[in-house]
Amino acid sequence: MKKTILLLAAVIMQAATPTIAQTKQAAKCGNKTTTTCCKTAAAKTCTNNATPCCKTDGAKIMTMLHASGKDNYISKAEAADGWRLLWDGKTTDGWRGAKLDKFPQKGWTIENGVLKVMAGNGGEAANGGDIVTTRTYKCFILSVDFKITEGANSGIKYFVDPAENKGAGSAIGCEFQILDDLRHPDAKLGVKGNRKLASLYDLIPAPENKPFDIKQWNNAIIVVKGNHVEHWLNGTKMLEYERNNQMWNALVAYSKYKNWNNFGNHTEGNILLQDHGDEVWFKNVKIKELP
Repeated sequence: MKKTILLLAAVIMQAATPTIAQTKQAAKCGNKTTTTCCKTAAAKTCTNNATPCCKTDGAKIMTMLHASGKDNYISKAEAADGWRLLWDGKTTDGWRGAKLDKFPQKGWTIENGVLKVMAGNGGEAANGGDIVTTRTYKCFILSVDFKITEGANSGIKYFVDPAENKGAGSAIGCEFQILDDLRHPDAKLGVKGNRKLASLYDLIPAPENKPFDIKQWNNAIIVVKGNHVEHWLNGTKMLEYERNNQMWNALVAYSKYKNWNNFGNHTEGNILLQDHGDEVWFKNVKIKELP
């Protein structure tokens, strides 16, 4: 049984990691009959279908969401396409501590339209703690601009159930890893680089060759269409996977999440920004809910 789990995990890791050529392919509808269920050119979705009929174009989405040049702002074009601010750039409205009923009193600050998690001792949720949305989300496209300090570790999690971990450490959920791959020791742990920047943390690695500049603001996009999930970094697709199947469960069984019941298979969950004891900045946190 153990050999079977290891084999399935290896297969899904290899299959889920795209080549550089694949990440540069233009998004196209699978066939002529699918065009009627594609929502828009920037974010095409299929109603009542776990697998998207048309692939999302993260580069177009990133361009559209930054076209106005204004931070924490929704343009008329964005609003018409279904986008809204998940963080308003000014207050803590819509967010709370993952293990609190209100926003943390320390460890997080808002300065000039930037939400900052402050440096602590480098531990998981050991300073102000993680923060989560006050409501849950099911199918969506999430866009977050982030900037990290040297050696920093953080993450964006989804399908989070804050009640699952009442003890020490971070709340449990699927994670878009945010990391300084060159300086943080976590980059050398895990399997085949699955703890590096833009990876599905401890599960599926992002490609080694990725568009990232530690001195600049970077953009993360997470696409969730039923059981189909994608990670994008600065307009380039890093990985995609399907959950709620045998391959997914085998992958989880070979990870640090093996003891968490039904990990990653929830229908919906909270969205989380992680406190991992390092200073990281966030802005332009936007979401588009999908049918």
